[in-house]
Amino acid sequence: MTEPLKRTPLFHLHQELGARLVPYAGWEMPVQYSGVKAEHLAVRQHAGVFDVSHMGELFIRGEGSLEAVNRLITNDLAKVVDGRALYTCCCNERGTILDDLIVYRLSAAEILVVCNASNLDKIAQHFRTEIQGQSVTDESDAISLIAFQGPRALPLLERVLNTAVASTLKPFGIADAAFEGHSLRVARTGYTGEDGVEIFCPNASAEALFRRLLEVDAGGGVLPAGLAARDTLRLEARLALYGNDISEDTNPLEAGLGWTVKFEKAQFVGKAALLEIRKAAPRRTFVGFEMTGRGIARQGYPLLNNTNEVVGECTSGAPSPTLGSSIGLGYLPTSMAAIGTEFLVDCRGRAVTAKVVKTPFYKRAN
Repeated sequence: MTEPLKRTPLFHLHQELGARLVPYAGWEMPVQYSGVKAEHLAVRQHAGVFDVSHMGELFIRGEGSLEAVNRLITNDLAKVVDGRALYTCCCNERGTILDDLIVYRLSAAEILVVCNASNLDKIAQHFRTEIQGQSVTDESDAISLIAFQGPRALPLLERVLNTAVASTLKPFGIADAAFEGHSLRVARTGYTGEDGVEIFCPNASAEALFRRLLEVDAGGGVLPAGLAARDTLRLEARLALYGNDISEDTNPLEAGLGWTVKFEKAQFVGKAALLEIRKAAPRRTFVGFEMTGRGIARQGYPLLNNTNEVVGECTSGAPSPTLGSSIGLGYLPTSMAAIGTEFLVDCRGRAVTAKVVKTPFYKRAN
């Protein structure tokens, strides 16, 4: 029997706002409201509000939590101070990616791990199995997560919270705040390529906060944004999507995430395998590309060499609202990964020209 779709505490607000709701990772989520392009450009030019409450939140607590979590991730949490976060991969012993995570060091004895919705059960089980002596608590159902992203997000948030917490927060910092008597955590992180925050709040405050963020600059251009705009925004910023670009069939080194792997750490799960992979050198490389012919690359489309032989696969692709061209991400043989390399994309039986380009496709000015 198929499990019923879960709904976030903002579900009825999404209906009120006219969202088109779709199944996503076991949830019924808004894919768009006013339209993908309008929502995308609102985030690039002003600000957009996203419901990302489907994401998972695990808390690891107790003496030794820092060391316990650090053994399960490729990046080095010991190198950041309390109140800071880092992006990392969580690998298995084969060195392939169980999930990509944002890990917040609240203190050495309290770590917050944010994982993808589709991987929550897997990551929770992995942490509970591997961590001994500390508690691993899944608090996902009690926490709503709202992303407020765009060049105007931080000053507008200050008006909503009546505090300078957002603008005084460094990138990848996290701090306490309050809204209408509810305690919040504000993190200067995101998944759009723009500046902004992700706000962890109790479910009871989520709807009022979401509404206030939409209303704070009436007529100024703040829009609710859905999963489709979130996808095109992260694609332009070359941010990997688990299940598309990375999975348990990929490792961080071939996926362009080698910078998250700190081999100087004494030990972490997957280190031995990743050392062997590094020694052999990856046979394929994750690249960004632009379509030079008339066609749109989509996930799963084969990538071809100049003799029409399949040599790779598109993992993400879409028209770019910012650039006005069709772009994509995918894996090619390392010998074909140099910028400027031309190849073909099999768009439903039609070979369309493309070339490898420098990424990210879009990078904000400051």
